[in-house]
Amino acid sequence: MFKPTVGPIVGHTTPHHTRIFLRGDNDKNSLVFAAIRYRRQGDSIWSKGHFVQLHAYRDMSDVIVLKNLQADTAYEYQAGWFSRLSPTHTIETVQELPLQWPRDIYQMRTPSSKIGAPRSYIVGSCRYLRVTAGVPSRPELGDRTFAGINRIVAQADPPISAVVMTGDQVYLDDLNIVAPDRNPKDILFKYRTAFSQPHIRKLIAGTPSYMILDDHEIKDNWPASKKKGDENFYANAMDAYALYQASHSPAHELLSDGTLSKPLRQCWYQFAHGDIEWFVTDSRTQRNLSPDDRRILDQAQERSLIKWLVNSPARVKFIVTGVMFYPDRKLNTSDAWQAFPEQRLRLLETVRRHRIKNVIFVSGDVHGSLTSRLSHSQDPDFEVHTIVSSPFCNSKLLPYASAASFIFGDAMARTPSGDYRYGLSGKVISQDNFAHLKVTAQSVQVTFHDRDGSPLQTVDIPLR
Repeated sequence: MFKPTVGPIVGHTTPHHTRIFLRGDNDKNSLVFAAIRYRRQGDSIWSKGHFVQLHAYRDMSDVIVLKNLQADTAYEYQAGWFSRLSPTHTIETVQELPLQWPRDIYQMRTPSSKIGAPRSYIVGSCRYLRVTAGVPSRPELGDRTFAGINRIVAQADPPISAVVMTGDQVYLDDLNIVAPDRNPKDILFKYRTAFSQPHIRKLIAGTPSYMILDDHEIKDNWPASKKKGDENFYANAMDAYALYQASHSPAHELLSDGTLSKPLRQCWYQFAHGDIEWFVTDSRTQRNLSPDDRRILDQAQERSLIKWLVNSPARVKFIVTGVMFYPDRKLNTSDAWQAFPEQRLRLLETVRRHRIKNVIFVSGDVHGSLTSRLSHSQDPDFEVHTIVSSPFCNSKLLPYASAASFIFGDAMARTPSGDYRYGLSGKVISQDNFAHLKVTAQSVQVTFHDRDGSPLQTVDIPLR
């Protein structure tokens, strides 16, 4: 057996199951299979192999589901792929073959289902990696940040429950004028390159990762930037996103036979750790730019989000959105929630009228990191927070955001019942960075780290 060419990537993980992505490679006219075996740390006996056949239409990749796991338990696993010339082989017959597994052993841990247990998360976005004519330009620059994240993961207490990547994990439009990536071959090569660098590979092989796209998985300011003839390119971009970012996410339902539902029907999804819940929105692909019904989330997604906000008993509710919910920017205002004020106000009024506590919006996009508190002039019980974490790695061609990039002092929204106003709860970070979130009974502690893992700023968001 050979090591995966991309992965393994540990995706959605519950106390009792996990989803692991891996890629093999083409082997001319042979059938290609991938497999994983696992055991609890400390045990000597491996499980039987879990196999899947790999196909070219999925870029020789797939997801293997491991079921019947124990909560809050450390596991180790091996993963690999192999080919066989015989066209009669099936998943059932290859299980009987004597296989030489790759030597690499990966570790991962299932989460506790305990209510009230402290949890930790890594949050970040915007990993710029330029690939031109099939050649990556200094990929180690972006991967350096993931080396810093690995240092935090190694010493985190409580252990990191998940890495949440809020958008722009790849830049298909890095050189959009000179050499745009528009065909499947170039797009898939960029994904393979981005997720196979050594430090990100180590991170996501052992820590559950949750991803959502933003515009650069397609092109800058999509769909406002859509042009005639972009339909095929958009389909190619979404096919690659579905394979490499969505395939191991909760967007796919786990079926009774242990497989995942296909195809991808929506990008948004939910996941939970005890009494901490996450709603990961798709604030990019379902936008309606019509002046009669401008919306950044489609109707079904908005209904699901509001239902979750109102009915979920979660103690802390994180809402992930690729673009900032607030604060509003002075320039380039057409791309974020600022340009969709009616829908933003509907969500805020839902939180206020239902007196929902501990709602925190998590986003990236702006190449700057910050925390901010939103209040209501006539309702002292209302409070919403935002955590913005960006970028993992910036391009020298793109500026960092600073405090001067945002609008402060004016009301964000005015209603007959009062004004919504926000302010910074810390300084704006204007360098490559990521966020470490520690959720306890009293607060969400947000520590921004530089690309080497050194702390830059810590902000406590009190929980009520």
